[in-house]
Amino acid sequence: MAMRRAAVAAVMVLTLLTTWAGAHHATAAPAPKTAKTAKTTKAAQAAQACGVLAPGASTTAEKAVEAACEQIGTWYTWGGGHGQQPGPTYGQVDPSDPDSAHDPERLGFDCSGLVRYAYHRAVGGDPLPGNAHHQFHSPQAQQRFTAAQGTAPLLPGDLLAWGPGGSIHHIAIYLGAGKMVEARESGTRITVSDVRLGGDYAGAVRIAPATAPGTFSTWGTDVWTHEEPSTDSPRAHRFPGPTAVRVDCQKHAQSVTAEGYTNDAWSYLPEYGSWITNIYIKGAAWLDGVPTCP
Repeated sequence: MAMRRAAVAAVMVLTLLTTWAGAHHATAAPAPKTAKTAKTTKAAQAAQACGVLAPGASTTAEKAVEAACEQIGTWYTWGGGHGQQPGPTYGQVDPSDPDSAHDPERLGFDCSGLVRYAYHRAVGGDPLPGNAHHQFHSPQAQQRFTAAQGTAPLLPGDLLAWGPGGSIHHIAIYLGAGKMVEARESGTRITVSDVRLGGDYAGAVRIAPATAPGTFSTWGTDVWTHEEPSTDSPRAHRFPGPTAVRVDCQKHAQSVTAEGYTNDAWSYLPEYGSWITNIYIKGAAWLDGVPTCP
């Protein structure tokens, strides 16, 4: 009888030990995260935070936001995104920034290269070529907002800009809720940031969902505008490829022969303060709907 009681007691002790071990195993602290796991989690959280964070934007603007957000984690690279077609490219060394030393080895975008790519994906074509200054002053702008207005009137897809006295040096895409997606500087990657309203914040622009009146496209590569409606006048601005431009007016001036065409019509581009021969503007030799310059 004593042996039986001893056996039963032994079984009970064994059962208790097994139960305690199982409970202890179930509540044991998880293995510490590795650096790789933490980095992956951080990247996933950043990507999740990037998107349309407020209602009211046009379908075009929402598509631009989505396209920019797909590039979270891509390198900032000075001059990146300004190839013949919108998209990531290897960058250049910025003589004023030591952090750009490795930019020629990095495939990515600078701030305006990202904006260009996002709106290319949204509407097709190349509606926002050029640097941050050109984009902020683009004829595609539907509405403008001053720095004093802050973020209150802004919608996702609006372009925020920084620069003193109208000379813009940085641009980003608003997401809503005080957030923006940007390619900020060499040595960093495209990320979501809090909107910075201090310093030299210059305001924002809303891009028209459709082509603005008086907007045409240039064609050809390495096309120059001139200070006067004549190829004998100084060159003013180079269009490396097809570019959306706003034509203020046109006039008959110097006759030009190029690309197998001859035309004496020239168009004035107010955003560039210069003239371009109508040969390099898509449309009729004398542009429809454009007034004659006084």
